[in-house]
Amino acid sequence: MNEIIIIRKARLHDLEQLYSFEQGVIQAERPFDQTLKNGLIHYYDLEQMINASHIELVVAEMNEQIIGSGYGRIDKSKIFQKDPSYVYLGFMYVVPEHRGKGINKMIIENLKNWAHQQGINELRLEVYNNNLAAIKAYEKIGFTRHIIEMRFNLDE
Repeated sequence: MNEIIIIRKARLHDLEQLYSFEQGVIQAERPFDQTLKNGLIHYYDLEQMINASHIELVVAEMNEQIIGSGYGRIDKSKIFQKDPSYVYLGFMYVVPEHRGKGINKMIIENLKNWAHQQGINELRLEVYNNNLAAIKAYEKIGFTRHIIEMRFNLDE
């Protein structure tokens, strides 16, 4: 039986599930990022993101269950860049049992359409350098590697 997946704008009553997804993102990223604090942390102000006019926070839903999320946020480009703004993508998450079904691609397509409606032609996202599976997945749908951010910790 084919399950119907819909991508829709997140609503305030989705917050509990979205907070759970946020912790899933953080758990997945901890092995790649030694700068993260131990214990419970938050990346996002999800309630603010739902209500913000410059952010499109969406969820993937199947059988009235939320199974994925992602957002697009309009950011200003640096003054020397040709496009004045771009849409930054983040909070890309799909519950483990639904990975590999193209849900992340559906979320990105939805956000791509939203960016286009805003008159913006560029999407950007960040991926940890060692997260080869994520890099491969994003390249598969058309993203290209652009820049590597480097760090040096003076305490090490």
